Amino acid sequence: MALKLHGAPMSTCAARVLFCLHEKEADFELVPVNLFAAEHRQPPFLAKNPFGLIPVLEDGDFTLFESRAITAYLCEKLKESGTDLIRHQDLKEAALVKQWMEVEAHHFDPAISKIVFQFSVAPLLGKTPDQAIIDENLENLGKVLDVYEQRLSTSKYLAGDFYSLADLHHIPYTHYFMKTSCAQFINDRPHVKAWWEDISSRPAFMKVGPGMTFGKK
Repeated sequence: MALKLHGAPMSTCAARVLFCLHEKEADFELVPVNLFAAEHRQPPFLAKNPFGLIPVLEDGDFTLFESRAITAYLCEKLKESGTDLIRHQDLKEAALVKQWMEVEAHHFDPAISKIVFQFSVAPLLGKTPDQAIIDENLENLGKVLDVYEQRLSTSKYLAGDFYSLADLHHIPYTHYFMKTSCAQFINDRPHVKAWWEDISSRPAFMKVGPGMTFGKK
């Protein structure tokens, strides 16, 4: 039975899982969830995720939500398929992958997500982007990217010289960020820029990226 992913490619969290599914060469079905019609707030979806957020993965009678938990599950379930995004065979490399996954979740995401929201989501809600929020989080993001610049000056990818979930998890928000007027925060850091150009040119990105656009379509 094919895996089922309930979500929409425009969602950063759903896209994160879609990138992983393609990297793992998984057989899956994308079940569209219409966010603008608030389908994620209706009882059928809430039965799958009581928090009313996408994505949700269904694997037979097993249901899982939270995108980072889903990607970790997929990497274990499909460890023999596609790209080894966890580095199962090397304890220290696997630990570094998890370390940088934590960095993404606790340092990178909190800053960049607020910036992307102001530029891309607030206007859809009829709101004017709050420059104070943007400026505060650009300062925080810059500090994180300075750490990345140093790390990537000695390593092709965040966890080592191999592509992993640590890199993949960064793609969705960075994709939207690079469409804003703040893209120089990436482009002005040569090692971060090279890293971004690398991870955003992978075949999985080419399959998912075209569907990553905010707006009612």
